[in-house]
This record gives sequence, structure tokens and C-alpha cells, in this order.
Amino acid sequence: MTRAFLIVMDSVGVGGAPDANTFFNGDVPDTGANTLAHIAQACAEGRAETGRTGPLRIPHLDMIGLGAAMAHASTDPAPGLTAKPEGLYGVASEVSRGKDTPSGHWELAGVPVPWEWHFFPDAAPAFPAAVMDATAQLCGSGGTLANCHASGTDVLEQFGAQHIETGWPIIYTSADSVMQIAAHEEHFGLERLLQLCQDLAPMLHEMKIGRVIARPFVGAATEGFLRTQNRHDYAIAPPSPTLLDWAHDAGRKTYAIGKIGDIFSMRGIDDLRKGTDDVLFDHLYDTMDEAPDGAFVFANFVEFDSKFGHRRDVSGYARHLEWFDAQIARLLLRIKDGDLIIFTADHGNDPTWVGTDHTRECVPVLGLGVGLKPIGNVNFVDVAASIADHLSIPAQGPGRSFL
Repeated sequence: MTRAFLIVMDSVGVGGAPDANTFFNGDVPDTGANTLAHIAQACAEGRAETGRTGPLRIPHLDMIGLGAAMAHASTDPAPGLTAKPEGLYGVASEVSRGKDTPSGHWELAGVPVPWEWHFFPDAAPAFPAAVMDATAQLCGSGGTLANCHASGTDVLEQFGAQHIETGWPIIYTSADSVMQIAAHEEHFGLERLLQLCQDLAPMLHEMKIGRVIARPFVGAATEGFLRTQNRHDYAIAPPSPTLLDWAHDAGRKTYAIGKIGDIFSMRGIDDLRKGTDDVLFDHLYDTMDEAPDGAFVFANFVEFDSKFGHRRDVSGYARHLEWFDAQIARLLLRIKDGDLIIFTADHGNDPTWVGTDHTRECVPVLGLGVGLKPIGNVNFVDVAASIADHLSIPAQGPGRSFL
């Protein structure tokens, strides 16, 4: 039995990106950002006590090699991690000029981004008039709201009631290469929102905007608004075949868990499973029982990033790390001979940092299935080459196997 599982802990960076000084949150460079170390320090100092208490407790990830990867990556201490690994461990750097979801995932799947992403300015208005005119025309709303940089929760508080009154969609962006459209599932209509994003996507992709994201929500001004799980990303397609295509073209069964299907425009994917992070772990367990010999499973757990990193919620991020680590105990019971399980991340999102955007960081690469194996500094693309090596399928692109 030879299978591979690539599990992305979205935004769990370990600091130390060589080019962090060229990426910014507002006017502040990302130099010094370290998602995991700063969370561990906050826990050890009693600054992350909401819903949990004491030092950060992630013994399973530590056992595999997270503490050792942290010690290799950064001089920042990570209290509670022992640096006594039993699995594969190392640190990966990205070459694509972005600290966004598509760049990180594509590169982990063997394909660096060959272009510079376009970003909308942090100004009001943020979007060109032609984009706003097309948005209003495509959905027949007569106008749009917001047209600015904003957080997803703040923009609902500011414009949610006006959206219900006017029927105009809420349009906003961030430091990522994205256009986000929020609309009420009942007053505006979920299908109408999804169709609008799908119709707009080709125009935005031509501008080298990475994603048009549908952000449906429910509720009322009197009780508050809440985003739902019906988010959908309309992402620009990868520029060349990725690890998912390599495996699929070699006749292997491929599974996508979480937002992987959106990120890769469903290319090379046989089986898609979505949901909240707790549901996604159940899907992951199921694939470990069901996946046939030679299968590739690619999973993303997004709530580290979406619920806690962007909201700068240190306690919440720590709770989610501890929850995730506890789930690994069940995963260990399902490992079969020949399985390779790689845990990694796509970028950072340090909840102690300024602003609300991603941080440019190196990411851990941790592995089960090959025993104790330090791999030092590798590149994102080496993850894809190594999984292809394990599955004995042809690899493409610049990556080199660390196996």
C-alpha cells in the first residue's frame, strides 16, 4: 500500500522568510513575523487564556518534528516544543511573489506562479469604475457598496443593513490579490451571488487577480450578520499541470478536502469533500480508510487563517492548534504501511502582528511514514516532487525530492 496525504495547516508559518522585508502589512514589513513562535510565547506568558489556559500543548505535531523545525527556522523561542522529533522535519521557502493562498498551494503542488499578481490599492475607491459597472450590470442591482479594503466581519457591520435596503452587493478587497463580494443569502440570493462571481471571474483573471470570492451571509441588523459556509472561490487556473494533474494523469485516485477544489479550479480532482474544519477532519479519516493503493489526498484546514489569523485572535488560534493536534491521535490509528503523510502550510498569518493580512514566512514540513529524517531547508516545490517520488509517478517542474 503506497498512498500520500498532503495536509495544509493554512497560515501556520514558522517565521524566517528570507525576503520578508519586501512584504508589508500596511507600512510595516513582515520582518520578524512568526506565527507559531509568537502564539507559543503568548500562551507561555498567560496572554492567550480565552477558552484555554497555560502553555501551548501540541504534543503530536511536536513528536513528528514541529519543535525541531521551529528550532531550525528561527531564533524565536517556541515554549512548550521540545525539538525531539521522531518523523521527517524541515522548513520550506516560497519563491512566488505572493503571500496568498493560490501562490502557496500551487507552489506546494509543484508550480511556482510565473507572473506578478495584480492588487487593488488601499484607497477609496479601491476598484476601477469599469469593474464596479460590470458588477452592477451583471447582477442588475443598479449599484454597489463599500469599494474598499476591509475585513470580512467589519464590512458586514458597516454595510449589511444598507445592502438589505438597496439590494446592492458589498464589494471589498484586502492585501491579497482578490475581489470579495458579500451578499445576503435570502435578500440577494445565494445562487445569484455565485452566478455573479462566476460571471465576473474571467474579467478579473485577465487582470491577474487571483480570486473572486463569494461571501454569503445571513442575519439582520438587529441581531448581527454571520457569514455562512457557502463561500466559493473562483480562482484563476494554475498555469501548468500540478501534482493533482500528475497523479490523475497517472491513473491514481485523487481526493480534495476543503477549499482545494476552488484553489485548483477542480483540475485533476476525482473526489471533492468540503465543510468546516471539524467536518473536514472526518473526511480525512474517511479517506484514510477508503483511499485505494496509489491514491493522493490533498487537504486544507482553513480556519487557522480565516477565523483566527485575520482576526488577530491569539487565544482562538492557540485553541485551534490544540484541537488540530488532538485530532492527529485518531489519524495515527488509521495509518497503513506505505502511507506518507506530510503536514505543511501555505504562508503565515501572525495574530500578534500589525494589520489583518497574511505574513511572509517559511513553513514547516513535517512527515510520517519515513521515520526520523531531517531535511533542513527545502523549497515549496520540493513537497510535490517528494510526493510524486513516493507514489512513483512522473514529476514535472523544478522541485527535487527530499526523500
